[in-house]
Order: sequence, then structure tokens, then C-alpha cells
Amino acid sequence: MKAVILSGGEGTRLKAISGGLPKPMMPLLGTPLLEHTVALLRDNGFDRLCLTLHYGKDAIRDHFGDGRDFGVRIEYREESTPLGTAGAVLNCADFIAGDQVLVMSGDSACDYDLADLMASHDQGVTIALAAQAEPLPYGLVITDRLGRVTGFLEKPAWERVVTDRVSTGIYVLSPDVLSYIPKDRPYDFAKDLFPGLLARDVPLYGRVMDGYWCDIGTPQAYYQCNLDALNGLYHLPGCQDPPRRILPCKNRARLMRAMSEALAEFGTDFTDGLTFSDGHGRAHLAPVADRCALSLEGDRAVVRKLEAMARRLDETIR
Repeated sequence: MKAVILSGGEGTRLKAISGGLPKPMMPLLGTPLLEHTVALLRDNGFDRLCLTLHYGKDAIRDHFGDGRDFGVRIEYREESTPLGTAGAVLNCADFIAGDQVLVMSGDSACDYDLADLMASHDQGVTIALAAQAEPLPYGLVITDRLGRVTGFLEKPAWERVVTDRVSTGIYVLSPDVLSYIPKDRPYDFAKDLFPGLLARDVPLYGRVMDGYWCDIGTPQAYYQCNLDALNGLYHLPGCQDPPRRILPCKNRARLMRAMSEALAEFGTDFTDGLTFSDGHGRAHLAPVADRCALSLEGDRAVVRKLEAMARRLDETIR
């Protein structure tokens, strides 16, 4: 499978701590964030990658080369002037060559099941969404009950917020979508392409993803992402199972009660926290002693399932 990574960002807001590094090359627990992204894609079956370059292009090329040391094949497309996010993908049209393609930003961290996202795509565009309690810095995506996108709100004030679902900058594109991107000017996904596709009734779908996502665009977000990785909230690609994830919550005892009630009929063991098993493996869930959070560890697929359930139930707790 093919993926395009948008890697040309300068990281203006990170310059105070970046030392001139391009934003995708900022270290996350000692390894460039972009290397974690490449590993995530590789682990999800994406073996052909195209990196778009502008700022700091030599640092990225020198680190990754042709990709063979990272288990993938990497090509590059350079921009002499910024083309916008959609324009940068159009610049990779010869790489895409009529195939469906995953597009993601090189300056965000996630541990999503991208292979499943790709497999679920049908036509048009599928946008990976994340639920955010504080959505103001992001582009909000409004969907109907079937997941079809009905509108966008770009970094709204609180008075205009109607959803907690935001775009992660991860998209699956059908090849015909490229025909809607003009060649003669910079063009962005959020500001230009998606509103235009919506007006033309081109299929746009949003899918809320399970797992961790963080845009490291500010020093605060960058430092938080490193802490999340240390605490197991962000499962770094290549980590051995069982992963340990820490899920902050409103009321750990009440959430454990809700989880126990939801899982009681499935033969769950409650003798030491909560131990749940299914056809994908086994996972353990228990309150953290020193803060209002739950600890999850075990087989990755089951951990993700329990985490998604816990997040949904936590939203209902008052």
C-alpha cells in the first residue's frame, strides 16, 4: 500500500525549542517523530512512501535515504515554493499512479490502526477523526449518523462549537480526488479542497479512530506528547506487547463500575481489577492508585477495545 507523508513544515511555533530542526524531525523519546511515523506505516502494511519536502529537506533525506534501512521504499517530491497540503499531494500524482493512497502529516503522533482505516475506505475521501474535549485549535468535522460529512468549522470560537470531532490530518483518497486539485496555485485540504468536494456532493466520510493522536505544533503539545509516550498513553510503533496505557478519567471507581457492568456477561474475571478475554487475546484493566486514571495492559487489540469502551463510558459520567 502507498502513503504520502506531508513533511515540508517549518514549525514556526516550535522554533524556540527546535534548534532549526524541521518539525517532523523533532525527537520523541530520542527518535525523530517522522521515524515513528514511518514505523507505524510499515507496521500497518504501507511499504511504499512518498515524503513531500520543503523546509529542512536535506536533514530528512540524509536520515531516511531510500528507506531500505527502515523496511520501506521511500521517494521524495520537493516544493520550491509551498504548494499547500492538497497541492503537495498533487505533486505526488506520479507516485500515486491511480491507486488509493493514505495521506498523513509528518508532524503529528498517533498509533491508529491505519490498515483498518484504509480497508474501510470506499470512495471519495475518508477523514480520520479524533474526539477532543478542547477542540478550538483544530478543524471540526460535522457528520451525520452514517458518518457522511455534512460540514466543517475551522478553529471556531466556543460559541460556534457543535461537535468534539476534529480532523487529524489523516485521509484516505480515491485517485479521482486529485482531479479536483488545481495545478496553478497553492491549495489546502481543509480550506479549499474539502469544502469544494462537499459542494459538489463528492463522498466525504469521517471515521472516529481508537487510539492516540497529538499534533506537536506547540512546545506545550510537544512536551505533553513525550510525557504521554513515557506514561504509555501513546503506544510507540514497534513496542512489544503487552502495551501499558494510562487513561485519565473523571471518576475511576464509577468508571470501573460501568465497565464491570458492561462486561459482566462475557465471563470477565473481577478478582484483581478487571481481566477480559476474547478471540483476539486478553487484557487487564485496573484503577491507578495515585491519580484519577485507569491502567490497561495486555494484547494490543483487546487493550484498544477496552480503551475505546472506557472512553465512551467516561463521557457519560457526571
